[in-house]
Order: sequence, then C-alpha cells, then structure tokens
Amino acid sequence: MGRMMNRRGVSAARCDALFASLLQPSQQPGAQQVRQAVAAAARRFGERGCAGRVAQEFGEHPEAAAARMRWARQAIARAFAPMGSPGPGEGRPCLHAAERAA
Repeated sequence: MGRMMNRRGVSAARCDALFASLLQPSQQPGAQQVRQAVAAAARRFGERGCAGRVAQEFGEHPEAAAARMRWARQAIARAFAPMGSPGPGEGRPCLHAAERAA
C-alpha cells in the first residue's frame, strides 16, 4: 500500500485490499486475520490491483460487490480501530464512487 497512501486514504486502501483478499465474511475473521489478509492482498496485487479488482466486481456483480464492500468496511473499522474505537480516519467508511452508484 506504499506510495499511494498520500493520495488516497489508508482506510479506503485497506478496504480495497480486504475486498480483494481471499477472506470471506462467513469465516467470521478476527482482527488479526483481517490485518493479515489486508497485508497479503496488498503484497500480492498492490494498491492499484486491489482497487482494480473492486472496480471489476462492481461492474460485473454490483449487488454482491456492494455487500462485500459493506462487510470490508465494517471489518476494517474493527480490525484497525485503536482500543476498540475508531481513530481519526480509521473508522470512517471507505467511500468508493462505484459503491455510491450501486
């Protein structure tokens, strides 16, 4: 998630990475699993690759993608919130144009 952090929010990049990961909501992952999945997807696809996967899914399967992004947003807010409460920028929802349009 390197260089692009200055241009995009950390939370949005994390949401994209979780969305692109292999982790599933049905697994009911804990915070550590979410953080590991984010790191693995970011390494595997890069920030742009994760964002591209999000865009592709919203284009092909908008209803399913919207549900997955809602889950990703909630999971990221929980997994990266300091002391169980959202910090500046971390608990804010990931705002993606594709999601708002869906």
